[in-house]
Amino acid sequence: MSMRWRLTAAGAVAGILTSICVPGAQAEPGSGRSGTAASDIAAPPGVGKDPDGSVPPEGSDDWSCLPTAAHPRPVVLVHGTWGNQNDWNVLAPQLKTEGYCVFSLNYGRDTSSVLGALPGMYGVGDIRASAAELAAFVDRVRAATHSAKVDLVGHSQGALMSRQYLRFAGGADKVGQLVSLAGTNHGSTMRGVAGRIPSGSASSAFSAGLTEIAGIAAAQQLVGSDFLRDINAAGDTDPGISYTVIASTLDDASTPPDATFLQAGPGATVDNVWVQDFCPTDTFEHGVLPKSPTVAYLIKKALDPAYLGTACP
Repeated sequence: MSMRWRLTAAGAVAGILTSICVPGAQAEPGSGRSGTAASDIAAPPGVGKDPDGSVPPEGSDDWSCLPTAAHPRPVVLVHGTWGNQNDWNVLAPQLKTEGYCVFSLNYGRDTSSVLGALPGMYGVGDIRASAAELAAFVDRVRAATHSAKVDLVGHSQGALMSRQYLRFAGGADKVGQLVSLAGTNHGSTMRGVAGRIPSGSASSAFSAGLTEIAGIAAAQQLVGSDFLRDINAAGDTDPGISYTVIASTLDDASTPPDATFLQAGPGATVDNVWVQDFCPTDTFEHGVLPKSPTVAYLIKKALDPAYLGTACP
């Protein structure tokens, strides 16, 4: 691989690290912005992500939980690229308080890339293999809770990977609805870097460089990738599933922001919503959207239309 493509891929990763579940990232107090600079891509091995995903969020993974009549389907939280289950540390206890059986998982651990080798970094491996991990986890949740179906809440790659599970890994009969939060449903331009490549964002040389640095899942989410063509070839949705798709005007990872939206196909329903339509002052960026109070409201409303809460605290 040429040094040019390696540096271009590195530049793309550095450009998006501030918005996608980055190693060691911390939200600045009182804001929705990530505190990681692009230079953090050069952080020495061992820095990783803190929390590292080894302990489930509070309220999550109570394997003795039995769903109630009010909330009959367990909720499975699916993190995004370079994330782990602790990305749900804010939302999981809220859902538990609302009476849901809540579960979260780590998936896609692959140490063959620079970022994937760091502690706490998941959602890095092949999305197809990750969907198989989700399938096994959902089956375990269904067995423990005696539930025919679950609801999925996926952030970023977590939404795209959930769609892979629904379409190709047997999930369509086991899921009631998917809440897609800033899902990379139609890909990412890596903050525009990929779009400036003459041969296209899915250039094999660029993808190879990106895979080496950021993992195969990052390359699979490039606009125009073979993976995205395959998953979207038969349409955006699967019959029998209800979709709520949440987008933010500030999203610079799932780009352009409205590319996250889905179009309903036969037997499916889709509700595409903007965070800023409910709270114009919401400034939470892509990587920290799971911490947004407005996002929490929209997720709770999607899971239970009768939910009464505050959209813009």
